Amino acid sequence: MSSGGRARLALGGLAGVALLAFFLRGVEWSALGAAFRDASKLELGLVVLVTLFTYAVRAWRWGYLLRPLARVPFKDLFSVTVIGFMSGLLVPRAGEILRPYLIGRRHAVKTSAAFASIILERLLDLITMLALFFSYLYILPLPEQQTRGPLLGFLKAGGALAGAAALGVTLVLAAFHSRADQAMALVERVLRLLPERFARPIADAIRAFAQGLAVLQAPLPHLLAIAAQSLLTWLSIAAGVYWTNRAFGLDLPFHTAFLILGFLTVGVAVPTPGNVGGFHELYRIAMTQAFGVAAGPAVAAGLALHALSNLPVLVLGLLFLGREGLSLGKVATITEAAAKDSQEKTE
Repeated sequence: MSSGGRARLALGGLAGVALLAFFLRGVEWSALGAAFRDASKLELGLVVLVTLFTYAVRAWRWGYLLRPLARVPFKDLFSVTVIGFMSGLLVPRAGEILRPYLIGRRHAVKTSAAFASIILERLLDLITMLALFFSYLYILPLPEQQTRGPLLGFLKAGGALAGAAALGVTLVLAAFHSRADQAMALVERVLRLLPERFARPIADAIRAFAQGLAVLQAPLPHLLAIAAQSLLTWLSIAAGVYWTNRAFGLDLPFHTAFLILGFLTVGVAVPTPGNVGGFHELYRIAMTQAFGVAAGPAVAAGLALHALSNLPVLVLGLLFLGREGLSLGKVATITEAAAKDSQEKTE
């Protein structure tokens, strides 16, 4: 890894440590230890199982996104998915680069096309999560534990904006689905304005990328299956939040997890290794400010949720990484080289 890459990783690590220290401020360590001792081991075990199930569904959905390009066996999809998310925990944004690289190395899929499937996957995740967040605020009954006041008004305004954004993205995807050929023709006309030595590689990359969007022209049953897989993915993530809360005696209805997921999405956007700090602090804010939970149980549950939703992936990913003949240093090198190549193509 270059000195610049190491510096970015170090800055991310420092930010994570600072946020984690802020999250743990004022914690009574004896009470925290007691909370972990008293937590339901059965429900914490269910969190581990649902975490593994979530990544299995992610791999299954990715196979459907790649189906117009190649039929990839589930075992390959699962191992590469786990490796990608594991690498993203250690090197922020590495998974988006590594997964297309690995799948393209094994199967007849161009890396740019596979990368397009990752972009679609992220969009589907965002749309599904926003739909659940919106449904909590505007459709489902608010639980008794929900605090009323300025925060609720702010969340409802944010939910309306998020719903509008999700609708906008959905309409853009629908337009591309119905008029993909015209959209590509427009891109090619614009590229003719550039010198050929720049236009040709950009056009080749866009065409390969567009191949990865071929799933948008799949039959309706195929698209509905992908939508159902996306919903199942996020319901299983919500189940992990719900069972973690229950394990620590936080008796909140299942659908409160939809609101918590909105907070956590903001938390994991902070580029720290392992999502440390941002995940924890936004979880604490959601529990204490939105549901009036005491800081002690919120801190204990936040630590457990982060660990149980990441450690299984970390362990499995490291095992699968060795089978691929890769190391963490190689992952960092591949990520940095791909990012540099992308930057050079756009300059």
